[in-house]
This record gives sequence, C-alpha cells and structure tokens, in this order.
Amino acid sequence: MLLHEVVLGAARSIPGQAAIVHGDEVLTFGELADRVRRTALFATEFCPVGGRIAVIGENDPGWIDLYYGVPAAGRTLVFLNQRLSAPELSALITRSGASVVVGEPTHLDRLRLEGVELPLVDWDGWKLGCLALGDVPIAPVPSASSDAIPAWLLFTSGTTAAPKGALLTHRSVMAAVAASSAARPVEPDDVYAFPFPLCHVAGYNVVHRHFHGRPVVLLDRFEPKTFCAAVAARSATSTSLAATMLASLLDHVDSDPGALEDLRTLRSIAYGAAPMPPSLLRRADALLGVDFAQGYGMTELSGNAVFLDAEAHRRGLAGEPGLLAAAGRPAPGVEVRIADADDVDVRLGEVGEILVRADQMMIGYLDDPDASEAALRGGWLHTGDIGRIDDGGYLHVVDRSKDIIITGGENVSSREVEDVVAAFPGVLRVAVVGVPDPRWGENVCAVIVSPEADRPDPAVLAAFVRSRLAGFKVPRHVVFVTELPVNASGKVLKAQLRELLAEEPQLLGPRL
Repeated sequence: MLLHEVVLGAARSIPGQAAIVHGDEVLTFGELADRVRRTALFATEFCPVGGRIAVIGENDPGWIDLYYGVPAAGRTLVFLNQRLSAPELSALITRSGASVVVGEPTHLDRLRLEGVELPLVDWDGWKLGCLALGDVPIAPVPSASSDAIPAWLLFTSGTTAAPKGALLTHRSVMAAVAASSAARPVEPDDVYAFPFPLCHVAGYNVVHRHFHGRPVVLLDRFEPKTFCAAVAARSATSTSLAATMLASLLDHVDSDPGALEDLRTLRSIAYGAAPMPPSLLRRADALLGVDFAQGYGMTELSGNAVFLDAEAHRRGLAGEPGLLAAAGRPAPGVEVRIADADDVDVRLGEVGEILVRADQMMIGYLDDPDASEAALRGGWLHTGDIGRIDDGGYLHVVDRSKDIIITGGENVSSREVEDVVAAFPGVLRVAVVGVPDPRWGENVCAVIVSPEADRPDPAVLAAFVRSRLAGFKVPRHVVFVTELPVNASGKVLKAQLRELLAEEPQLLGPRL
C-alpha cells in the first residue's frame, strides 16, 4: 500500500468519519482525501518527479495534507524542525535540495531574513493554491515501486553527531504501520491524542490511526493543561508521550486534582523516544490507572519496531523483575540481533550493539554513501544502541554507545544510574553524563531538575545510589538545573549538557 491509499481507502468506506481534529476544526476522511488530491497536483508545479518539498511550522492539518499528498505526486516531503536556528535550517534546506518551503509564516520570515531564496509559501497561500485547482483526480505516482522515490526525508535528531538525512519510502513507513498494528492493536472506538511535533518520525502514528479509520486529535504542542482539555473535549482514549511529557502531566495532575477528571476517558499511554524510569511508570500507574505500551525505534526505522505491550507492563508493575526495564519484543516481520564490533552475534544475555532487519528500514542517508553503508552493512540496520536480549526474548536497551561512561576502566550505563537517581525523593528529572577526570578518565555526573526547596543533599543521594549500585557507578558530581535540554521528540540532549559542563566546570563542585 502507498501512503495516500490509506486516506483514499478510508474516504471510500467511511467518508464522514473524522480523520483530523484540530481545535474546533474537524476534517473527515472524505475532506482529507480531497485535500490530499489537490496537494498532489499542486506539488507538481514546484518541482519535477523525484523533487523535494520542505515543510516547517508548529502542528497544523496542512502537515498531514503534505504527509500524504507530496509522496502521492512522486515527490519527497522534507521534514524541518522549527526549533532549529535559522542558520541550521538554511543548511538543511540546501542539503535537502528542496525546491520550495511550505509552512508557518513566522518561520518562513526567519528563513527570508537568513537569505533563503527558494519560494516560501505559507499555509494560507498553499491551501488557496490547492483550492484553485478545482475538482481534480489524484496525481499518479510515477513508479509502481514504493521504493523508487523516497516518500519522506527526515534529519536525525543529532544527539550524538551532526544530523543525517534518513530516506524513508512508502514501503518503509507502511511497514512501520504494520508492525505497530500487529504489536499494538487499535481499538474500534479509539480516539488518539497526538502531542508530538509532526516534524518527528512519531508522525507515522497519524498514518497508523488513519490506516484503522480512526481520528487523530492534533495538538499544536504538548502543554499539560491544554492536553487535558483536549482529551476531555474529544473523549480521547489513547495517546503517546515521552518521559518528560508524562512527568509534566503527572506534576499538573498533582497540582490540579480536577485535571484527573479530564483524563477519565484515557485508556492507554504509549511511550518511546527516551527511556521511561520505572519509578515514573509506577507513579503514573498509581495516579492515572491506564495501560502502558512502549515502542522502541528510531527515524531510520520509520517508527517503532520493538514493543512492550500492556500485559507485560501490568506484570512488571505487579513486581515481575526486569520487565519495566525492557524495551519489548520484536514485532512480526522484525528481526533483532545483538552483535559485537565485528558483527558477530554475542551469547544470549550478553551486551552488544542492537542490529535490526525489517522492511521498515530506511533506504539510506541523503548523499552520504559511506554513512549509509556503515549503518546498513550486511542488510542490518546498525542502531548505535547498546543492548541485550534476555532468556524471555525481551530486548533491553542498555544505552546509546556514546552515553556509556568509562571510569577507571569500568563501563557505566548512564541509563542504569538515571533509573536509580530518579527514584530519590525530590528528583523530578535527571540525566547522567560523563565528565573528564585526569585520574579516572571520566566521572559520573548527575544533572538534576529539583525544586529548590526540596533539593537532595548530594552526599545523601550518592549514598542512596551506592546502596543499590556498584561504587564506580555512583555520581561523583551532582549539578542542579532548572530544566534539561531536550529535542523535539523529548530526548535529552546530553551533548549540550557535556558542553555546558565543559564551559562552566565550576558547576561541578568538588568530587564526592
């Protein structure tokens, strides 16, 4: 199935069913299909077959028109993250080879000031151009192969290196949708609240719900009070949240108990993008009483490929050891291996790099054959994540390879330390990074968000960690901040934390 066929098929069978709800605006599948047809035809005026059209801005139904319509025309949609600086955006637009940028006027103005000379078309101009086409059929895709022309081009989040452009196809995105459908079934009455930025690969979840003919409640951005109001207004039953979002939501409910009533229709929360501390899951379970599901994936996989379902979460919350720390099991059609530096499989339970093979893999990186070959060598995606598989078949993500701290010759998983620190009273958020040390190579440093009046004593915190982990894993520095830097998908930008601590070493204080 090609991407736009999801909407066209729904328009034939359930034309009056809501597809997108955005504020007071409700678009049915019939209306969305008409917009997709017009978008496909209008796209042909800006670039030839195989050309690229970029989009930027906060969440808007126009994004979803482009999600389907640009690939339907045999063009590639380039996702731009509006949170980037104008110079960063200009560089990515140049690298992408886009012929036009569509989106929010405020961000288009930033590009004009930066000297971007491409046509810049705001949402109103694009929609008027599409309407002027009259009653049109959908433009045919120039090739029968869903891999011939990339459907989407997304730049990686760049948490450990410069962003690379992942080329996703109709086939890869629909394979990710199929994986989610098999591992995380959509209920017949599901109403899905989507708070993630549409510029992120998490947007494949919109296609996933549309594939099942269910509506998506589109939020401009995540803000706890607005989120609760949207869930209440539209009787949303499911959502996806990053750990930082869930923590903020729980804080809001704690401060405003009436918000719990707004969330009464919510049955399930899916999470991914970053690890979910078990202590946060237990807090959410006690407060919200919903089911949880985890998805492990990445941009290069067009979405999630490994899932920890609701039943596994229930067992984990009931006390079954290790389950809440697992990423889950591969979806049908997905293969996962754990390999050493020579791509040789390690023994069951041993740690190595996570390798994935599935139809949902990207076809490569934009104009970077060396990086593409390295990432896809042997037909397996080399994720750069370190993990292991237990005897129950569950994948455990130990850490990003760049986030392993080496202190005194010992490897320390930053995630393992984060899970323990997060359970200490007064700790709202935590990120653990390595900082240079002339004797030990690196020291473990915990960067913590905590209310000033409730900040834990670093020595007491260190003793708490020492009671649960080996001595070499104990934070030797504790730094308090008002917030952690995160990207659009909720991942903590640890490179920025390392830079901050390198530039302002006085923040570290004496070694504990």
